[in-house]
Amino acid sequence: MSKPWILVSPASRGIGHALTRHLLRTTTAPIFATARTNLPGVRESMLDNLYTFSPRESTGEKEKALLSSASERLHIAHVDVTDESTLQLASTQASKLFPPETYHLRLAFALPGVLYPEKSPQAIDYTHALHTFQINTLGPLLLMKWFGTFLPRKSVTMSPEPLFHDPSNPNPGPGPGPGHATWLTASARVGSTTDNKLGGWYTYRASKAAVNSLTKTFDQHLRVRCSDAAGAIAYHPGTVRTGLSQEYWGRVPAEQLFSPEYAVERMLDVVRTRNIKEDRGRCWDHRGEEIPP
Repeated sequence: MSKPWILVSPASRGIGHALTRHLLRTTTAPIFATARTNLPGVRESMLDNLYTFSPRESTGEKEKALLSSASERLHIAHVDVTDESTLQLASTQASKLFPPETYHLRLAFALPGVLYPEKSPQAIDYTHALHTFQINTLGPLLLMKWFGTFLPRKSVTMSPEPLFHDPSNPNPGPGPGPGHATWLTASARVGSTTDNKLGGWYTYRASKAAVNSLTKTFDQHLRVRCSDAAGAIAYHPGTVRTGLSQEYWGRVPAEQLFSPEYAVERMLDVVRTRNIKEDRGRCWDHRGEEIPP
């Protein structure tokens, strides 16, 4: 039986950080998270106050056991998606931790993102534009290159144990995840050419449109290599209260501005409910609705 592991890149802040903490609480799988700098600090922040107990519960031994398990399952690697050598080294590290003979990558979250908003072509800065494509487009592509091979081939027999299991919660939420592996790449609604009604944000729009194209192409590769054992999707989380969108918080209705924790719950709910035969290779939003190309 092949055992699962999870990739979150990057995980130092924002959605990636909240996602890693959520997965530590709600799964029993090892997690391979990445950061560009301050790896000890990132690790410490991920484990800080990880579990919440009711006042009636004894937090002593139970909390120590849960935190010990989370600490053992959490692996932090240095990755800078603008430096391919760091991805190669991280991939080698992952292969040692999770030998392909006994492990498979069950969930992968490729989340690099940066935004330089341009209202007109005259506002485009070449350095910023280059950086946008390096992070938003080439970043996920290089993650596919160096970590995509860890996804299960069609011949792999995956462990039947549920991926999601929260030992601290006697009333767990949604059931186990899908029976297939999922590669999720962060996209955005503005990456839809069909849905472009406002213009602007030239490089960000183009970088996310490219992400949607790469996702479809990568999924076609997985169809051949993995069949129904693994698929790829792109995902729009909505407007989340992170540094990337901070400039626009005041322009978004309160009910449409999500906390990272809520955004993570929606993301995982969409992942859980995608059908490998019908939903793969497409871009989905936080409501589970498809975003057209």
